[in-house]
Amino acid sequence: MRIAVAAFSCVIALSFAGCQSTTVRTQAAFNPDEASFIRKEGKGVITGHAFLRRKSGANVYAAGEVVRLTPVTAYASERFGKLYSGRKYIAAVSIPKVDVDPVYASYTRTVKSDHMGRFRFENVAPGRYYVSTQAVWRERGEYMPSGGAMYDEVTVTGKEERPVDVILSGN
Repeated sequence: MRIAVAAFSCVIALSFAGCQSTTVRTQAAFNPDEASFIRKEGKGVITGHAFLRRKSGANVYAAGEVVRLTPVTAYASERFGKLYSGRKYIAAVSIPKVDVDPVYASYTRTVKSDHMGRFRFENVAPGRYYVSTQAVWRERGEYMPSGGAMYDEVTVTGKEERPVDVILSGN
């Protein structure tokens, strides 16, 4: 009986996950000229640390996760606003599967975080950027994922003497 309940719960969870596949529709069109500064070589460095807290209070690091650097543009701002509903965090169970415009994606940069959720972007041109990643896990005995996706905004002026540091923690 317990196995049947567990299997039923998994089917329900998967059916909800399937319902999340969506296209983020924006009023603004992606304008490559507005994002072109990301392709310029700069002297800026962005460092960061990405983690979320478990219910127990322990940190879960975004270990080995892709961290994305996205230029702040009208299109990106509207897209982030819709995806995150005005917050800087989305719970794992609410992360939609979205279709990404390949041209838009080509105007982003990515790195992988280390085992402690730390990351570094080098040679960053001056500009405003969104930095985003995720930390998702399953608590023991639970079927739905915990954690989620998070982002923050940073500005590189090109005059920094130290790296621009960002903490991605869902706050």
